[in-house]
Amino acid sequence: MNHFMSKFNSPCYALMRIVAGFLFLWHGSQKLFGFPSGMPGEVPSFIIYVAGPIELIGGILIMIGLFTRWSAFLASGLMAAAYWMAHGTTALLPIQNQGELAALYCFVFLFISSQGGGIWSFDAHRGDKNS
Repeated sequence: MNHFMSKFNSPCYALMRIVAGFLFLWHGSQKLFGFPSGMPGEVPSFIIYVAGPIELIGGILIMIGLFTRWSAFLASGLMAAAYWMAHGTTALLPIQNQGELAALYCFVFLFISSQGGGIWSFDAHRGDKNS
C-alpha cells in the first residue's frame, strides 16, 4: 500500500536539499563576513578559514544541486569533525553538549551525499547520471 505522501518523494527531497544548503551557507557567511550578526565569542582562526568557506561554498553547491554528492560529503565530514572537536569533548550526548545542530547537519548531508542532486538541481540539468 502506498503512503499518501509517496508521490511527493522527489519534490520533498529536493526541498530538503535546498533548505539544508540555504541554512548551511549562512553559517559560512557569518564566519567569513560577520553577516548576519557576527560570531558569538572568540573563534579560532582555523575554524573561520577552513570551516567558513566549506560552509558557504558547500551550502551554495548543495542548495543549487551542483556537485552535490561531493559537496554534501565534505559538509558531512566537516560537521562530524565539528561535533567531536567542539561538542563531543564536553559530554557524549548532543542534548547535553549543544551539538544537536552539528549532528543533524552531519547526517542530513550524509543522506544527501548518498542520494545526489535529484530533481531541481544543476546536476540533473547537466545530465549527471549519478545525481
